[in-house]
Amino acid sequence: MTDHDSWQRSNDEYLGLALAWLRARLDAIAPVMPAPQPAPVPPQPASPITPPAPPVQEERRSSTFWNLFSGRERRQNTQEIPTFQRTPAPAGLIAAPRLGAADPSAEAVSLASELATREAADPPPALVSVTAKLELSKFERDVLLLACAMELDTRIAARCARAHDDPAKPYPTFALAMSLFDTPSWDVLSPERPLRFWRLIEITQPSGVPLMMSALRADERVVNYIKGLNYLDDRLAPLVRLVSLPIVRVALPASHTASVRRIIDALPREAAAKATPTVFIAGTDAPTKQLIATSVCAELGRDLYHMPAEALPAQVAEVEMLARLWDREAALMPLALYLDESVAEGPATEVTAARTRFAARARSLMFASIIDQRPPHATETVVVDVERPTAPEQREIWKALLGDGSDDIAGRLSAQFDLGVTVIQHIVDDARAGSGGLAPTLDTLWAASLSFTRPALDRLAQRIDARASWDDIVLPAEQAGTLKQLVAQVRQRSRVYDDWGFGERMTRGKGIAALFAGESGTGKTMAAEVIAQDLRLELYRIDLSGVVSKYIGETEKNLRRVFDAAETGGAILLFDEADALFGKRSEVKDSHDRYANVEINYLLQRLEAYRGLAILTTNMKGAIDPSFIRRLRFVVDFPFPGVPDRKRIWSQVFPAATERTDLDLDRLARFTLTGGSIHNAALNAAFLAADAGDPVTMPRVLEAIRGEYRKLARPVSESEFRWLVADAGGGARA
Repeated sequence: MTDHDSWQRSNDEYLGLALAWLRARLDAIAPVMPAPQPAPVPPQPASPITPPAPPVQEERRSSTFWNLFSGRERRQNTQEIPTFQRTPAPAGLIAAPRLGAADPSAEAVSLASELATREAADPPPALVSVTAKLELSKFERDVLLLACAMELDTRIAARCARAHDDPAKPYPTFALAMSLFDTPSWDVLSPERPLRFWRLIEITQPSGVPLMMSALRADERVVNYIKGLNYLDDRLAPLVRLVSLPIVRVALPASHTASVRRIIDALPREAAAKATPTVFIAGTDAPTKQLIATSVCAELGRDLYHMPAEALPAQVAEVEMLARLWDREAALMPLALYLDESVAEGPATEVTAARTRFAARARSLMFASIIDQRPPHATETVVVDVERPTAPEQREIWKALLGDGSDDIAGRLSAQFDLGVTVIQHIVDDARAGSGGLAPTLDTLWAASLSFTRPALDRLAQRIDARASWDDIVLPAEQAGTLKQLVAQVRQRSRVYDDWGFGERMTRGKGIAALFAGESGTGKTMAAEVIAQDLRLELYRIDLSGVVSKYIGETEKNLRRVFDAAETGGAILLFDEADALFGKRSEVKDSHDRYANVEINYLLQRLEAYRGLAILTTNMKGAIDPSFIRRLRFVVDFPFPGVPDRKRIWSQVFPAATERTDLDLDRLARFTLTGGSIHNAALNAAFLAADAGDPVTMPRVLEAIRGEYRKLARPVSESEFRWLVADAGGGARA
């Protein structure tokens, strides 16, 4: 027999004794009247056949699951016994003493002595346990037993009706409890006392019926707990889910261990039913925050349940009810709650208000995940800032999971990706499984890391498939050198910041931000593609005109979502039309002007703190605020290409598989077009040739250039687009 089976049997025996004691107490104040004797029957004339007398019917008693002590049950007989003195009760409430078969008072005393012995067991019976956990007095425990007995023993209802001297009242009441149990107390009626505060009993009070005479009913969850069935209340189960404790094969980094220890030290060493401060875990990385919460619960021996903040009701009374039900569960079961606001949808004010009310009313251990909204300063709250492991800590985690000889791989991965412990472990396991159990390569781990970090950003920005290389872009040597310097800083930042100690002296963040300025089509986007392809990173375009909102506060929220999603993978963020947000600041004339400056400052702070590379593009560099330009790491001007650069662009604009005749590159280079316009003209010429079934020729290209000029609203001189070719007779024709 297992320990649980042994306890369950002991609990059943205790509960059977408690019910027998309760029946004896009820019989003591309202004993069963003797069965009426039939009147004597006068003698009848003899008849040939005398029917047999009907058998004597004994009182039927329905058995219950808990009736383990049938030998203690008193069968009713017709012998009268002397009356006894019962506990005083309010006048007119309890019927006068009636004659019974045995002395129930003596039986109740005997049962009470045996109950006291069993209550000292370790672990104690469920009724004793709930009494201690919810701090019930002895009288309140007896009232709870009386209410639960209605669900456990069908004989209790009849006894309650006899005690009330009213067959229409086969239920317990506070008035009955006052006269039934020792040491009664009127404060049991208070909503602040445990019976009503924890919703252990429910009161059915019809109109015009006093509270003392209203029916009492035990909560179903509490009845089952006393039976020995401990489960999550079905009113809470649909709102939460159990968080599985992650199996972490490496030691927690020092920063995480410090956060766990700080939380545990801040918690009181008191019973679960007493107030415990709400732990607000601030940060942007949900897996890391949840890891901290599960680590705390693992050390405290508690299960952690997750609830999204959007599941909280909006009505104050419903929040109060939900908080009490959850606190009762935390007392009956070793558990804690993780309230997650980061996934909440809907108006932030409503979600925050519901979370604040719930946190203020809850008394049990609760973790509240927050991002921006800090709770008001209060002594009953604990705020812990949680971030992903530092770059050196991440490198050690990669090394511990990959094994010996992985120093270079761990350094490359930790330098580029900003991941938590559980995410790194998940990536390593997937990569190892994909390689047949062999040690995964850098390429495999890199691709797995990109695949993990991509989905969050795909919902917020447009992903650009970077295919251009250094051979595809045509720039002056100065600009090309600046771009290669930018790539080197992104690739070597871990070595410089962490290994060489420059990070300890940085006060304004380690982000790398660059501004690409130039006319449309001069190669700004292509340069971003070249950098992404060289660094093997994802490139995402964010249109600032779509991010900026006229509603106060919405711009910061949009930017926060973008940066938070990009942090893990260190993606390259390409902000188009930066002048839409970073224009020269005008004089503050109203609240909107003032808030526009706040938006600019917020983006500057996020750019500096961003671990990856952020590229902003503009067609009007002169419209950018000079104070903003000074805070950028790189500013690259993309000039209008000159004749030599245009000739290089024309020489490589057509793919090798394109059918074409010899083109006069010098002639084509004289047309003042940007690289983007040259690409458009070449593509249009290819379609014209393909439709005609001919290869790409100079007349087709000139025709495409003429269309590009018209699109740009430039004057067209037909002599510039005339092409002379030698005819069969040696002459010339247009």
